[in-house]
Amino acid sequence: MEMPVVTTCEVDTCSYNRDRGCHALAITIGDPLHAHCDTFFHASFKGGDPAAVGHVGACKMSDCRYNVDLECQAPAIEVGHRQDDADCLTYAPL
Repeated sequence: MEMPVVTTCEVDTCSYNRDRGCHALAITIGDPLHAHCDTFFHASFKGGDPAAVGHVGACKMSDCRYNVDLECQAPAIEVGHRQDDADCLTYAPL
């Protein structure tokens, strides 16, 4: 199984965000109630691998139609602002 790519991230305050791209090697999405990016981290410096594109490593949103055994099966996801949070905009409840 291949991990889905984070095609865009609009949350420029995240330390893994450079030029609207996620550069964490893998992110985790959600808790049982909200599809936020659990990997979001704000610091005065940038982290991650600038040459890498972020992927979804795990998803805790068991009610998402793309979730199979807590793994994201979407071809790709987008992260952006929803409810003043860094959220998976691809999240689609069953």
